[in-house]
Amino acid sequence: MALIVQKYGGTSVGNPERIKNVARKVAKFQAAGNQVVVVVSAMSGETNRLIALAKDVATSPEPRELDVVVSTGEQVTIGLLCMALHDIGVKAKSYTGAQVRILTDSAHTKARILNIDEAPIKKDLDEGNIVVVAGFQGVDEHGNITTLGRGGSDTTGVALAAALKADECQIYTDVDGVYTTDPRVVPEARKLDTITFEEMLELASLGSKVLQIRSVEFAGKYKVKLRVLSSFQEEGEGTLITVEEDQNMEQPVISGIAFNRDEAKLTVLGVPDKPGIAYQILGPVADANIEVDMIIQNVSQDGTTDFSFTVSRGDLDKATKVLESVKAHIGARAVVSDKTMAKVSIVGVGMRSHAGVASQMFRTLAEEGINIQMISTSEIKISVAIEEKYLELAVRVLHKAFGLDVAA
Repeated sequence: MALIVQKYGGTSVGNPERIKNVARKVAKFQAAGNQVVVVVSAMSGETNRLIALAKDVATSPEPRELDVVVSTGEQVTIGLLCMALHDIGVKAKSYTGAQVRILTDSAHTKARILNIDEAPIKKDLDEGNIVVVAGFQGVDEHGNITTLGRGGSDTTGVALAAALKADECQIYTDVDGVYTTDPRVVPEARKLDTITFEEMLELASLGSKVLQIRSVEFAGKYKVKLRVLSSFQEEGEGTLITVEEDQNMEQPVISGIAFNRDEAKLTVLGVPDKPGIAYQILGPVADANIEVDMIIQNVSQDGTTDFSFTVSRGDLDKATKVLESVKAHIGARAVVSDKTMAKVSIVGVGMRSHAGVASQMFRTLAEEGINIQMISTSEIKISVAIEEKYLELAVRVLHKAFGLDVAA
């Protein structure tokens, strides 16, 4: 008998018929001899509706009360799914995050899970119930309802799988697995049978929207076997996300290509080239709670240099104001910005053992006349900042250049 945790996203439970479909699917797994815990999101569009409702009554809703409101979306889904299961003769019990005692910190709207009391769930499973848990939410030590941030249901599913020592955590979504890149940009993109946690973590952080990054971190930390599957297909093995296995000797050099259109570049011109200048620029930016992505500093000429970095487009105006306020203090000549940027990244654990990956990437882009403005690397990824108008072309030519359109 296997213990499986399944998570179904908002589109999977988007209307009564889809909820009934999930009930039938879950019941099949139990009938095959498995114990099943189901984590569900709010019905698609519901969380946005609740946030809009909150903003209709308050310009800036108090975070504690906002959590009280938005957590109700999942509460509706767990009740409806249990009703659908009862209707087909299956025992099931629903629980909110507070009832399961998913203990979190007190950071409302972006709480982190600290502990889970798994004993009541195990008791219900042993009594033949399917246990249905509200994703995206928990409770802090003072009994306040908390939510985990957008996409937090993935994290709930993985955390429950870790606490219950489940055999597998299955994330059901509207795609049937993890692809080499977005099939809407590259029709030849292939579904991957397996991918390592490291690679998935990079892809998630670089713009791939298949899984929430925190859920991948959690799964990697607790060695939870994670599988991405489609809610709308009966067949298929999806993509298994697992630790890197030694027997997989011929790892492809590149596993996938991620991209992000939400990039803006800021350049501080004529900065004095002296120790501490990077901190004087980026310290105030960090204090304003603005996340910096890629950073580049040019070679010094005449004792001054240009310092560039990227932020999300939504933070561009705020970051520009911060830099303008420190410009005179640091002795910079000017601050310029560009919000027509995009980032393209290639990811693969195979890079560790293959030389020439970067040069192949740069040559491929050069042959298409695509100018690279910034470069960032790690052991298993290379990211470049380019003009957004070249983004889709860059993704297509790199996908072909690294043989990702050809089955292994």
